[in-house]
Amino acid sequence: MVMLQKDNYVLGVILGLALPFLGFVGFYQWKFSVFSANEFLTLLAQQKTVLSAMISVSLLINAAVLTFFIQKKNDKTAKGIFFTTCIYAVVAIACKWFL
Repeated sequence: MVMLQKDNYVLGVILGLALPFLGFVGFYQWKFSVFSANEFLTLLAQQKTVLSAMISVSLLINAAVLTFFIQKKNDKTAKGIFFTTCIYAVVAIACKWFL
């Protein structure tokens, strides 16, 4: 937990990139665990709304962690998380509009 006490941009980017993957796994387990991984990936390719919903739910984890670091006044880490959250949000919007 020593790493969480540091206030740095790289930590924020790493957290911002990694935490949504936990959200992806959680979303899969919560809603689609009856499907195999291959069936689920096929479903994601066919149903783009599921993909955008999955990304959106996963970003809630980033929002919670971002709030935590803002409350602790770790602004650099919060900026890194915010940056990656914006990237994921653009991907979610692109999936919804263009796929």
